[in-house]
Amino acid sequence: MENTYPQLIENLTSAILVLDRSRQVVFANPSAEVLFEASQKRLQGISAEMFFSKDREELELLHIVAKTGHRFSKREANMLTLTGQPIITDYSVSPMANGFLLLEASPRDRVLRIEREEELLTRHASASGLIRGLAHEIKNPLGGIRGAAQLLERELPEEELKEFTRIIIDEADRLRNLVDRMMGPYRKPKISEVNIHAVLEHVRSLLDVEAQGSVQLIRDYDPSLPEFDGDYEQLIQAVLNIGSNAYQALSMAQTENPCITLRTRALRRITLGTEQHRLVCSVEIIDNGPGIPAELIDTVFFPMVTGRAEGTGLGLSIAQSIVNQHAGLIECHSVPGRTCFQILIPLES
Repeated sequence: MENTYPQLIENLTSAILVLDRSRQVVFANPSAEVLFEASQKRLQGISAEMFFSKDREELELLHIVAKTGHRFSKREANMLTLTGQPIITDYSVSPMANGFLLLEASPRDRVLRIEREEELLTRHASASGLIRGLAHEIKNPLGGIRGAAQLLERELPEEELKEFTRIIIDEADRLRNLVDRMMGPYRKPKISEVNIHAVLEHVRSLLDVEAQGSVQLIRDYDPSLPEFDGDYEQLIQAVLNIGSNAYQALSMAQTENPCITLRTRALRRITLGTEQHRLVCSVEIIDNGPGIPAELIDTVFFPMVTGRAEGTGLGLSIAQSIVNQHAGLIECHSVPGRTCFQILIPLES
């Protein structure tokens, strides 16, 4: 049993810090390393002041707990990682022997993120299901209209009249293609080992041709990212849809010094939907354009939602569907001057 307790602490999802009498860290479990973005070696000897530097009242509460011996808890408190990034946590402080304190913190932003992702996935699935049902109902009469136009064309004696039936056939074909796009990816992914940087380089070359040097394309890659199982062609389509939208937004706004950044990172212990993943591939497509209007930001992944008069509003919906098929999702954060679409795909099989 003596060896069981350290194992339990090591596997807790809550961040555990043990503070000595001078309020310096003497122990941190793996969850604390993730939450505060530092290894246990770096955390040891760090003063608790580093985590509460924006709120002196929090430090006073630590002293009160040590003095009175009463446990203290706080919800949605503002803390800092060792790199200075703000985080929101629910935390509690409990007295220990010899004046030591045990600080237990649970990341609140992770819970909020999980709730947001679940809502995003549910809303996207509902909208996609509705669109697919509608598209199916549209395709049936389209086939009848096209067939009737072909039969009519054969019976017409004059070439001038056949021009009208050809218009009907061409427009029926155009609507059928639009409906096919509305229905999203029509085949299951062809799984093979994928190098995400090969995907991004392919997309980068396509954007470079489209922009003809008018937009700076910046690489910021993490070379340590491993290959993963995925559909190379579909992932190119997903990233290209986002990249093309970024380029068009920059062009329409005539942004000064326009640039698009392609960034990759490996993220650890990330929850997508309701499932936590040990390692996740993060791909960010960032532009310095005008940003997405506030009234569209919550619906950008819905079919037929677009901020451009000539747009179909299908690109982002299709991209989200493709990434969903890879057990991942796409998130969007936008303010004027910076729009970031983040693709998250689990790296484990």
